[in-house]
Amino acid sequence: QVQVVQSGGGLVQAGGSLRLSCAASGSIFGTKNMSWYRQAPGKQREWVTTITSGGIKKFADFVKGRFTISRDGAKNTVYLEMNNLKPEDTGVYYCYVYSGGTYLGQGTQVTVSS
Repeated sequence: QVQVVQSGGGLVQAGGSLRLSCAASGSIFGTKNMSWYRQAPGKQREWVTTITSGGIKKFADFVKGRFTISRDGAKNTVYLEMNNLKPEDTGVYYCYVYSGGTYLGQGTQVTVSS
């Protein structure tokens, strides 16, 4: 079994920054990709970014140039650095870990005030 624990998030004014962390533990074998999704109130969950086991990074167009993703392989941890935040970035952010199956973090609230 794999456990995924998220931390970070909170309330920030537009233009500010936040950092999310996602740590995976347990029976992790050959973790492949780690991704972040988000879900705004009343909207469907949407993909934000992915980092592969080889370090390839992909971003949704709406966060390119503002968000960065990184990982610490030794700690099975992925980080999401969010800069120049906008009110439309508000939502619950979820970490997905792919390791023989798909494992989901508990979600972290990010609120950006205008």
